[in-house]
Amino acid sequence: MFTLFLLGNIASGKSTAARYLESRGALRIDLDELAKGLYVPGSDLVQDIASAFGWDVLDAEGGVRRHVLAARAFSTPEDTARLNALVHPALLRQLTHRLLPTECCTARVPAWPLAVVEVSAPAGFEDAFGLADGVVAVSAPRELRRQRAIERGMDAGDFDRRADVQSTEAELAALADAVIDNAAADDSLFAALDAYLAERGVDLGDAPDAAPGPAADRSPAGEAAHA
Repeated sequence: MFTLFLLGNIASGKSTAARYLESRGALRIDLDELAKGLYVPGSDLVQDIASAFGWDVLDAEGGVRRHVLAARAFSTPEDTARLNALVHPALLRQLTHRLLPTECCTARVPAWPLAVVEVSAPAGFEDAFGLADGVVAVSAPRELRRQRAIERGMDAGDFDRRADVQSTEAELAALADAVIDNAAADDSLFAALDAYLAERGVDLGDAPDAAPGPAADRSPAGEAAHA
C-alpha cells in the first residue's frame, strides 16, 4: 500500500483531492476526524488542554467545547503550536495504528492500493512523515481560497483568523515532493493527481463515473490545527 500525505491550507482543495482519490478506491484518513476520537472526557489529553487553555473550554460533561477551544487556539501562532504539541503525539499513535495492515485491510478489502492522509497542520507533526511514501501539497492563492471559503458559508473574518496561523505555501512546499496548483478547475487537479501516482506505479484502475461532491463542512477547530 502506497501512503500519500496530502497537505494544503484552508480551501486549497486538499479535501477535494482526497475525496477524488477515495472515489478511485483509496483508503482516506482525515486527521481532523481522527483527532476527534482523542477528545474523551476525563482523558489526560482533555485535562491537559483545559489546563493550558482554561477550564471553561470544557462543557458540563467534561467534553471539549470545540468552538471555544478554536477561538483560543487560533488566536496566535504560539497558541496553535501549544495545542498541536498536546495533540500531535496521541494523533501520531492513532495514525500509525490505523495504517497497520491488520487495521486497514479486511476480508472484504484485502489490500488497499493507496492510503490518503489529509494533514491540515503539518507544523510540529513532522515525525509522522516517516509513514508517508509520498507527500503532495495542494496550493492556491490566498484570495482565491478566501473566496471559496466564503462561498462555502464561512465568515470572512473566520477564514482570515484561521489562515493567519497556518503554514505558508512555501513551508508546505518544502515538506512535499510535489506541489499541485489548484487555481483552475477540479479536472486539472484530478489529472495532476493521476499523473503523480502513475509516475510512482500506483494503479487505481479506471476513473470514476462522477466527480466527488462538494466540500464537506469543516469542524470548528479544524484546518489550522488537529483540534
